[in-house]
Amino acid sequence: MIPTAKKPSDEEDFPKSIGKPAQRALLAAGYQQLQDLATATEQELLDLHGFGPKALGILRQALAEQGLRFKS
Repeated sequence: MIPTAKKPSDEEDFPKSIGKPAQRALLAAGYQQLQDLATATEQELLDLHGFGPKALGILRQALAEQGLRFKS
């Protein structure tokens, strides 16, 4: 049997506008939901390959809309 790629979970709620490379970087780092990002610093996310300032800004806004923010 040929292994298949892991399909994204229905529970993922990252904004689609962050782009596929950033989404893959977050999933590879173990972040499955937007709320999980409140445990990370901005620098930790920027250090991920495929994740950049544009995605950071989008996620910062999405967290703020839920009353959350990145770890200091």
